[in-house]
Amino acid sequence: MGNLRDILDAAARGVFPPPDGRTTVLPQASPRDAGVLSFTAHSVVFTDEDPEWVYETLRAADCDALAASMSPRFLTALLDRTGRVAETVDQLVVGSPLPGPPPLALTEIEDPDHPRVVSSRRRRDEVRVWAAEGGVVVLGRGVAGRLEVAVEVEEGVRHRGLGRALVGAARHLGGGEPVWAQISPGNARSTRAFQAAGYLPVGAEALLTVRREPGVGAVSATVRSSDCSHSR
Repeated sequence: MGNLRDILDAAARGVFPPPDGRTTVLPQASPRDAGVLSFTAHSVVFTDEDPEWVYETLRAADCDALAASMSPRFLTALLDRTGRVAETVDQLVVGSPLPGPPPLALTEIEDPDHPRVVSSRRRRDEVRVWAAEGGVVVLGRGVAGRLEVAVEVEEGVRHRGLGRALVGAARHLGGGEPVWAQISPGNARSTRAFQAAGYLPVGAEALLTVRREPGVGAVSATVRSSDCSHSR
């Protein structure tokens, strides 16, 4: 099955892990990101924790085996063991690359201290931000180096199709790579914008991130395998 990036690249092409009801445990691709991916009848837990602990905790989740990896009981146990934090279980979607420039006037923001650039760097590497009238589109490398998109639309120009145009533009800006997005399942507006822009559902993802220290820009997490503190 390969490593985490291999699995993601295959899923972007529509080739998914076997729907065998099993869970695959893989090491993290980076110290920053751990979590769980749920495909159709197959889950992937990417963590540097002991795989045997993962399997034992899944068996103790007291729910349908197909749902165990995304169950509150398992995710809480994983958060407690790793000392990480998570916001929600996201819908994971992907858009195939599109040729040519985006059909939308965009200006790249090259100021490294721009608030949107600074906030995006907490979760992604190689962040680039483009501005349109009334919104911004962000591209950066997230989980396992995949290319991820996020957009913001100003309140005064919502409901006019700008969000759909921005996420569609990202498919032109990706340099020939597929573009990934995480969407809160309850955010129907965003879900519809991505669907309208040609993104396809892949599965669900619970992303566990390192805990930020209060008042400090850096983040830290305990790396149990080496029994030391790791910070980024």
